[in-house]
Amino acid sequence: MQKIPVQDYTIYVGEMFSALNKYLLDHAARALVVLVDENTAEYCLPILQEQIERKDFLVIKIPAGELHKNIHTCQQIWQVMMDKGLNRNAICLNLGGGVIGDMGGFCASTYKRGIDFIQLPTTLLSQVDASIGGKLGIDFNQVKNSVGVFQNPKGVYIYPPFLKTLPKSEIRSGFAEIIKHSLINDLEQWQQIKKIKDIETIDWTDYLVPSLHIKKRIVEEDPFEKGLRKALNFGHTIGHAVESQYLESGHPLLHGEAVAVGMVCEAYISNKVSGLSQHDLEEISQFLIHIYGRYPLQKIDYPSMIQLMRKDKKNVKDEINFTLLSSPGKCLINQTCSLAFIEESLDYYRSIHTMVAK
Repeated sequence: MQKIPVQDYTIYVGEMFSALNKYLLDHAARALVVLVDENTAEYCLPILQEQIERKDFLVIKIPAGELHKNIHTCQQIWQVMMDKGLNRNAICLNLGGGVIGDMGGFCASTYKRGIDFIQLPTTLLSQVDASIGGKLGIDFNQVKNSVGVFQNPKGVYIYPPFLKTLPKSEIRSGFAEIIKHSLINDLEQWQQIKKIKDIETIDWTDYLVPSLHIKKRIVEEDPFEKGLRKALNFGHTIGHAVESQYLESGHPLLHGEAVAVGMVCEAYISNKVSGLSQHDLEEISQFLIHIYGRYPLQKIDYPSMIQLMRKDKKNVKDEINFTLLSSPGKCLINQTCSLAFIEESLDYYRSIHTMVAK
């Protein structure tokens, strides 16, 4: 087991159940609730039940998916907590991916003005990204994470075998955040990643801890996203808009799939605005299209996606805020560009399969 100290808590990676059991037994007098969704209830909760020594916990199950990351689901969670008489001394274990971690942490941080919570991330996305930083929240009016708080958990316990319960699409979604971390802060890791041809051959523990250390360095320097931490938003300004635009369509994207779209588009803008070379743009684009394919964006949706970008919480005044690349491993925060470049970037993404085919 590896330990990664972050601010006022610790991330445990590996065979972490002995550490989790110690924490829970040290707080044996406190009520314990475990939040799961339909998927983790089936695949991960049995593992947790077998491994933890405390058996006196309440399970709250919610529907799976970003579509349910809203205030209505929060009301259901709070209602169960209140009906069961949980007081401010309770502890909440969030067993799931990014949605469970974000929403479970948000519900815990606001219930009775805040109860303690622990993150047990079960997806690659949540293990490499959402497990650090204390950003919690829900979606509101189609805008991702627009209502939320900053609050650190009491601990993060990462059990890599949970990844074996995931479909390939979820693994691929999480890989996008590893790619992002390397592109903004680790040229050496990007040089390794871009050689990958098949994600099914990867031992994810080789990338998990290095990726966590990248985010740890950034978050510790800027815990409340006033400056450097905005680097982590590369690919997310456009990616969030794409994800929200198609969330209720017949073909929604997973978060990482949408971020992959965003990284291609924002690499294009980087080429126009912040000095990313044409060679690097094409290399990044071709790699992402090879791994993720090309989602069928519709030109008719551009105006509504741009409106979603205008509502992004990082914006200042009327300008859409981006994190852009100057070169792989280096980024620039608080960048802006014309609407024409944004539309060009979407056009570039839609046509990129032609370039890759050459």
